[in-house]
Amino acid sequence: MLQNNFSSFLLETGTDEAGRGCLAGPVTAAAVILPIDFKNSILNDSKQLSEKTREKLRPIIEEQAITFAVTHLHPAEIDEINILNASMKGMQESVLKLSQTPEFIIVDGNRSLNAKLGLKNSFGKQFTKAEIELLKSIPNQSIIKGDSKYLSIAAASILAKTYRDEYMDKIHEEFPMYNWKKNKGYPTQEHREAIKKYGTTKYHRMSFRLLPEQLSLEF
Repeated sequence: MLQNNFSSFLLETGTDEAGRGCLAGPVTAAAVILPIDFKNSILNDSKQLSEKTREKLRPIIEEQAITFAVTHLHPAEIDEINILNASMKGMQESVLKLSQTPEFIIVDGNRSLNAKLGLKNSFGKQFTKAEIELLKSIPNQSIIKGDSKYLSIAAASILAKTYRDEYMDKIHEEFPMYNWKKNKGYPTQEHREAIKKYGTTKYHRMSFRLLPEQLSLEF
């Protein structure tokens, strides 16, 4: 079973994101504070689990978490501030949405959560000075492969993945030709062939290389 806490604080939140490498749809982030005595032998990095297992774990996490939050950052914002900054901002927003302020934050990856605070952007949430100061005040630790080491980060990865998949299933109904219900916006051959045939949508990330160099879109 994964470890409960990295720090000695009771209110430690884990954060993670899903959909960073996709060509379409949002990048989705989550933050979760679990009880210090939370136990689950199945919970792991969402990428290591089947869709069925993720869906089974989601209500368990939501019911037993002290607090949790999920945030979608959409393509216009991703294109403006870049995917790395969007991923971090999504996790920052999720932390701010929690019903209890965490005493410590652990984040999957190798980048501090309070980096690049208060980006000036045209789309999405604008952080207030008070929100920036709050995020700066909470100690945090980035942990490489943290989603396979700590329960709260794994829980955040499950929520981010399942909420994002749910969103992609919904917009699939609007543009079924891209088969987002199956590929979830990732750069599969099928997805890229559909982009070449039908062009792009409002859900595509225009700052990404949507097609290989040998293919081109006709406008």
